[in-house]
Amino acid sequence: MLVLALLGGLGAWVYARGLNDDLARTDPFTEITEGRPPKAVDGALNILLVGSDSRDPDAPIDQSSKWRADTIIVMHIPSSHAEAYLVSIPRDLYVPIPESANAECGSGQRGKINAAFAFGGLPLAVRTVECFTDVHLDHVMAVDFAGFKQVTDALGGVDLPVEQTVTSIHKPYRTFTKGVNHMNGAEALDWIRQRKQFPDGDFARMRHQQEFLRALMDKAASSDTLTSPGKLNAFLKSVTDAVTVDEGFSLADMAVQFRKLRGENLTFVTSPHLGSETIDGESVVVSDREKALAMYRAMAGDRMTEWVKANQPAKSNGG
Repeated sequence: MLVLALLGGLGAWVYARGLNDDLARTDPFTEITEGRPPKAVDGALNILLVGSDSRDPDAPIDQSSKWRADTIIVMHIPSSHAEAYLVSIPRDLYVPIPESANAECGSGQRGKINAAFAFGGLPLAVRTVECFTDVHLDHVMAVDFAGFKQVTDALGGVDLPVEQTVTSIHKPYRTFTKGVNHMNGAEALDWIRQRKQFPDGDFARMRHQQEFLRALMDKAASSDTLTSPGKLNAFLKSVTDAVTVDEGFSLADMAVQFRKLRGENLTFVTSPHLGSETIDGESVVVSDREKALAMYRAMAGDRMTEWVKANQPAKSNGG
């Protein structure tokens, strides 16, 4: 969506068409609806954003494999197209997982939501998210976070807040010092993978991922990037290399529609939950059924603005 906003702002429709042709494609919908019709971009849109933590770059995303979802976000764009709401779903959220992508909701077993990606790739993941939220997904964007090292470096790095000094659990065991840290691609990717050092574990990681996405948006929309053709081109090319989208996703069309989106127009929300519990010997996150149902109903009815005003004291910058 960052690419779309920038391209629309530049009015580079032809350039967007070229980038659109460079995007990797997958079809996560055929098994669900036997060919979901394209959704016009002149109304509200719901886009599933998934970030892979697969260490195998060749792991297929459209079928069962070792591919896992490190990040699961449902992005709701109201019909006004003036803002966007990004709802982070904890990857350990305990939900019903259908038997297959074309099975009825409730037909399978319960498990962590990111297991759906391993059991049936993106098609089963889409079906699982739709069954849990009762929200119709219009598009899917799968992000290779390893590829975002190049995206971040193309922007000259990003500034990220570090709430406490920690040492990475991954080689080369970097130390992140409390305060605002300027990070290159490798450092930022390492930082948003940390969780065990924080009291709230995976929730801290989700918060850091949200802060990272907002920082990328703000840096890409800065005059330093927009006034440098070389830097802007490198950034846009690195983004298209890092994402896979559904067959009906049109970069050029969306660029025009979402040209006004910036970091300040994003509201990050975490799917309402009751915290972690142990079920069948496994630590999982339990959904707050009542609050989650109300929020997803608001999303499906294009009333997220009203829901956020009623349920969050202020616009959220980090979940």
